[in-house]
Amino acid sequence: MTLREKVGQLNQRMYGWDAYRRTPDGYELTDALRAETDRFAGLGALYGLLRADAWSGVDHDNGPGAEDSSALADLVQRHVLDSSRLGIPALFVEEVPHGHMALDGTVLPVNLAVGATWDPDLYARAAAHAAAELRARGGHVALVSALDIARDPRWGRTEECFGEDPHLAARLTEALVHGMQGTPAGMFAADKAPVVLKHFAGQGATVGGRNSAESELGLRELHEIHLPAARAGIRAGAAAVMAAYNEVDGLPCCGNRALLTQLLREEWEFDGLVMADGLAVDRLARITGDPVSAGALALDAGVDLSLWDEGFTHLEEAVERGLVKESAVDTAVARVLRLKFRLGLFERPYGGNPLPDPARGRALSTDLARACVTLLRNDDGILPVAPGVTRIAVLGPQAATTAHQLGDYTAPQRPGTGSSVLDGLRRLAPPGVDVRYARGCALTGDDRGGIPEAVAAAAASDLAVLVLGGSSARTPDTGFAANGAALAAVDQMTCGEGADLAGLRLGQAQYALLDAVVATGTPTAVVLVQGRPHVLPDTPGALLTAWYPGPWGGEAVAEILLGLTEPTGRLPLSVPRSAAGLPVHYNHKDIEYGGYVDADAGAHYAFGYGLAYTTFGYGPPRLAGTTVVVDVTNTGARHGRSVVQVYLRRLRTPVWPRVLELRAFQAVALAPGETRTVRIRLGADQLAQVGADMRTGVLPGTVEVRVAGSSREALDATPVVLGQSLTAPEDTPR
Repeated sequence: MTLREKVGQLNQRMYGWDAYRRTPDGYELTDALRAETDRFAGLGALYGLLRADAWSGVDHDNGPGAEDSSALADLVQRHVLDSSRLGIPALFVEEVPHGHMALDGTVLPVNLAVGATWDPDLYARAAAHAAAELRARGGHVALVSALDIARDPRWGRTEECFGEDPHLAARLTEALVHGMQGTPAGMFAADKAPVVLKHFAGQGATVGGRNSAESELGLRELHEIHLPAARAGIRAGAAAVMAAYNEVDGLPCCGNRALLTQLLREEWEFDGLVMADGLAVDRLARITGDPVSAGALALDAGVDLSLWDEGFTHLEEAVERGLVKESAVDTAVARVLRLKFRLGLFERPYGGNPLPDPARGRALSTDLARACVTLLRNDDGILPVAPGVTRIAVLGPQAATTAHQLGDYTAPQRPGTGSSVLDGLRRLAPPGVDVRYARGCALTGDDRGGIPEAVAAAAASDLAVLVLGGSSARTPDTGFAANGAALAAVDQMTCGEGADLAGLRLGQAQYALLDAVVATGTPTAVVLVQGRPHVLPDTPGALLTAWYPGPWGGEAVAEILLGLTEPTGRLPLSVPRSAAGLPVHYNHKDIEYGGYVDADAGAHYAFGYGLAYTTFGYGPPRLAGTTVVVDVTNTGARHGRSVVQVYLRRLRTPVWPRVLELRAFQAVALAPGETRTVRIRLGADQLAQVGADMRTGVLPGTVEVRVAGSSREALDATPVVLGQSLTAPEDTPR
């Protein structure tokens, strides 16, 4: 290969939607695509060929749907092969944050909702379906958020995190990789997609909850909190990671050789691909002086593939100027080509897989939605809806819409797709139950004109279901940065990339609506549909959070309200009482610092917490070697699912400990009165910690093992003491 051809393999410069134009007869290629393939005698990778959203401007009028996506991908691939002297196919890289971000793709609940399920097996099945859809439509590589840890819920991208805990995120990242990729020893199956895990690393530690802000991370916080999910994903076989925007102690991730080469490749032995985040390489010019040296710095640090950057297009010049060696280019090209070989693109460059059954995608999305709904309060047992309830008022700005259930990075939906809470209650309520509706107010602003109608409906009903929350929905009026982040929140957008909040309050009118409905005296169940935790007063009644549960989330919520399904979700992050009290994550350092004189410094609802329509009792834990054994009993009158959570509290340790560390969990479903013995082994992965040298392993010391239904309950749980010397040396991780 010539140097020009090699550099072409490392570039992903184009927005994919600029490569084609829809015509009455199908699709035609654009001059922009021809210019890009001429520039490097081929094309290394193309981002977002099938992406559809307000930023790209692709919708059902001008973009490819399920029936013609594969043909479009084949058309572009044929042109790439014709343009390449060596016949090298392109990688088609697609966003798959919670389902393939393409027209007619199955939309899943967002990652924060997935975290609330505490169910890696269910998530793996949903991820496998998303991969099959991607490959059937001509895509190859899936970009999936998994590595960011939600430490400040003011950050608009909190919805893209699995939660605040590194162990929970690690288990779900493993499930993602196994579901999407399978367990390939070499080649990927035709219905599996290599995963790019993003963002590596520490992007969730953004200062002030502001998007793309600096991250004030020490090495210990990085290793203990922000790296375990990445390490788990790589050990599971992840094909690629995306270098994040943020810097770590002054070194931007995409120019950080210590992170991308010394840690990732040398210590962790990762041999996959590193992609830069969108335009991140060009940001390095702020410290190098120009795009040419920025590209050289990123390549030398360990980046293999750019995204929209100018810097990597000048790598030929960088080599000629002596800024980077051609051998570094060769190494990166080898990684790109290896991924193409593993996909079988040289033998089978075109599509042809049948589309998976969309009904299965809907079923999986709905299953995740059911599993994510978390019951936080149920005063006087007003839920599930009692048989004597004959009039239900469904109120609030989220009650009758599906658009605000979907989260950021979602393609436009066809009219009629999905089910709102109102739809679900009207369809599923028993015969004779009158379900009435009033919106009350908008998500944002202080217009209270609709509140009297909602109050009248509540006063005339036996139960009020008040559906409040936020939205990450983009519109054509949204202003976008060059990387697709929102520049300004418009209409009712309160969350998502670029939509950060200084406080965590809902729109002012939503609080007025809540107060007015509760004042009627009608029992009230509040449902929050949201991408981050919002603060809410302790009004009487019931409280559920559904996060962004996807198109069919309204049906899932209705099932739980009516008692057709049991609430099984558990909080994946701690819910603060106010933004002023942040941070409130449970696993802070074990230091006796005081609270505030004017407010409670603790979380409103703790990590791991969630109620059921029944109750559970935990017996005292006991040890059988390094296996924790505990008896769990359903002490109530309904079937239910508890999540047994195993926390460690380190007593004697070489480095300063955290208050608690979640290190294992297991769900158990129990009939009324049933007792089951749960056994959870604590191996080296569970007992390991980061030592003074920043290496992870099982260190000398003594730990308490605490078993409970939430992090707060674990603080008061009866502990058992485990000496770490009981762990077999051969189990110790590197």
